[in-house]
Amino acid sequence: MRLSTPKACRYSPLMASTLTKLLIHVTFSTKSRQPTITSEIGPDLYAYTGGICRTKKCVLLAMGGTADHVHMFVNLAKTVALSDLMLEVKRETSRWMHRTTPAFQWQDGYFGFSLGESGAQALHQYIATQIDHHAKVDFKDEIRALCAKYGVKIDERYAWD
Repeated sequence: MRLSTPKACRYSPLMASTLTKLLIHVTFSTKSRQPTITSEIGPDLYAYTGGICRTKKCVLLAMGGTADHVHMFVNLAKTVALSDLMLEVKRETSRWMHRTTPAFQWQDGYFGFSLGESGAQALHQYIATQIDHHAKVDFKDEIRALCAKYGVKIDERYAWD
């Protein structure tokens, strides 16, 4: 007995597609918060990070920080896990930073928070004013406040390195 094979399945041009907007605020520091991101190298580091994001089909919407940490505002691709993006970003930027700063290292982890479109403009402003912000608030207090804002419980025994 011969079974008939079904006709090739074809998608209709009217079929719905998958659309996402996954806005993520990520922050992470240099190892032991060493002040190794100079004002001269920061903009190039941010541009390089944007290229890494593009290779993963993600969009870096904003990036900024201080000498010892950075903030990223990313539209995460629907096919990419945040952990995969951060592995690539930290690995490749470390290699890039080693060209001028051989002892450069990132902290082991990162802090990632999702937000809605209604918070996008405020986050852009927050990232753009990091230098002024950190004249008043240190990194640990900033992370504590972000965790409280986003409802993330922080165990400080493991948060800092």
